[in-house]
Amino acid sequence: MALGVLLSALLVLSCHQQVSSGSHVPTARPGVGVAWLYSDTTRESMSQSSTDQCDRVMNLSAAERCAFVKDTPDCSLVDGFISYLYLAFCLLPPNLTPLTITLCIIWLFFLFIILGLTASKFFCPNLSAISTSLRLTHNVAGVTFLALGNGAPDIFSAVAAFSHPHTAGLAVGALFGAGIFVTTVVAGSVSLVKPFTVASRPFLRDVIFYMAAVFWTFIILFRGTISLGEALGYLGLYVVYVLTVIISAYIYNWQKHSANVTVRNATHVPGETQFQSSDSDDEVPCLTNGTIQQDYEAEYRPLLPYSESTSQILLSSLNPVDNRKWRRKSWSWRVLKVLKTPLEVLLLLCIPVVDPDKDDRNWRRPLNCLHLVTAPLVCVLTFQSGAYGDYKIQGEFPLWLLTLLLGLFLSTIVFCTTTNDCPPTYHPLFALLGFVVSAVLISTAASEVVSLLHMLGVVLSLSNTVLGLTLLAWGNSIGDCFSDITIARQGYPRMAISACFGGIIFNMLFGVGLGCLMQMARSHSEVQLEPEGLLTWILAGSLGLSLVLSFVIVPLCRFHLGRTYGIFLIVFYAIFLLIALLTEFGKIHIV
Repeated sequence: MALGVLLSALLVLSCHQQVSSGSHVPTARPGVGVAWLYSDTTRESMSQSSTDQCDRVMNLSAAERCAFVKDTPDCSLVDGFISYLYLAFCLLPPNLTPLTITLCIIWLFFLFIILGLTASKFFCPNLSAISTSLRLTHNVAGVTFLALGNGAPDIFSAVAAFSHPHTAGLAVGALFGAGIFVTTVVAGSVSLVKPFTVASRPFLRDVIFYMAAVFWTFIILFRGTISLGEALGYLGLYVVYVLTVIISAYIYNWQKHSANVTVRNATHVPGETQFQSSDSDDEVPCLTNGTIQQDYEAEYRPLLPYSESTSQILLSSLNPVDNRKWRRKSWSWRVLKVLKTPLEVLLLLCIPVVDPDKDDRNWRRPLNCLHLVTAPLVCVLTFQSGAYGDYKIQGEFPLWLLTLLLGLFLSTIVFCTTTNDCPPTYHPLFALLGFVVSAVLISTAASEVVSLLHMLGVVLSLSNTVLGLTLLAWGNSIGDCFSDITIARQGYPRMAISACFGGIIFNMLFGVGLGCLMQMARSHSEVQLEPEGLLTWILAGSLGLSLVLSFVIVPLCRFHLGRTYGIFLIVFYAIFLLIALLTEFGKIHIV
């Protein structure tokens, strides 16, 4: 509801802005095309300019917009399966533009659902299975694989946005916007739900590293370019952060072990109990409840031995609805589940999931054999928005057909050499396959989100930065918001606040670093970043100010995060959002 209200307000303000500036817009003479508006000299200067020329389409009459979209390269820069600008201005009549925007917003909602489902149900479990197979420690897995799983939508959205200079503002707005949203709204909500005393050393460590990343990005935005060394420096800084986490956890565990040995050797006084408070978030209880889940499922196992047929296993594996959970949940959860069920079934058909906590490791023989056919085929048809869907080997044999035949061959071998009850020794390789397929699907959905937001920015006359810090940042962070609040309500506020800062550090460093590296690989030159005026500096300054205030206020409060601090953070975000929107619509500007 709040999202709908915001979109309505943005639409009204953008329309008002266009009407107020309409007297200054040149109009085309009857019978003369778009070329009349721009002379050859103007076109040459436009081609040399770094601004997005597609924004000019709203200055034209409705009859000329389709030709402008077709003739302007900037209107077709964004990757994706659907050309949303062509859809809005060429396929649909101009009087249906409000309906087009409404349908695009609904489609954006479903894209965010696809991102969330793929990341939470497939990407994260397979990453967890891979880390378990590699026998990584909880510290290493938490700051690498699990951080990648939680930040997958942000990372892939940033990489997709950095793929073109004109949409880089989306990446900057999303990374900075998600950062300020998580460190204010999410952290403030955790403090309101469960006031607690934060672990001092991990909190200061995360804030210092995040401030360093924000300050580095601020300098790069000020210069307007990022070199190869600086892009690699982002990844290097995260490596330093990971090493700091591991070393600090090792030192803490060593000190804890020494203290326990000292206590055991000391004389025990009857009636006295020794307590040791933990000041580290590196050792946190596991919320997966693997043992509890196994005991819960054991209650519903049949008393007599019972084996399902192959067809029954396939049908039960494709059913994403748990009847026991369905009866316990509220009606709102059921409505959302009904909307997500078709998407979940399609994803279950394409992506294998390995669960090390289960006895059979989630081995589903008929479905896993089907995955050997569907998973590679989906990768070929969706990688880089279907760029290889029509590719033919030596111009004759389609790549997708070769992939299909190889998948059928492997599926037949696996089906004939395995049983329904016992997973094969190579079953962990299905986790790697599921990781690759889910990563490709997340990247594809992120490209569609960036393309769709670019179209909304052009139609509503909104900058990429404001779309990034609002729609893209909220869509990618709303899942983290609910999960962190739920974790805090369950009695683990330290884990929730640690997830707030640890995840966004990964998103910032990997989002900018990896996105710029991929752009350099394509263009073989430095990445040009285009700060969109005062709004970018307000965004970066607000995020830096919020971190500095937390760095100062929290130690002064003896690291106790109470309701007053939570209210302060939420009010801070509301003021920032108001200033950002007023700046976007020209109410606040540099004199």
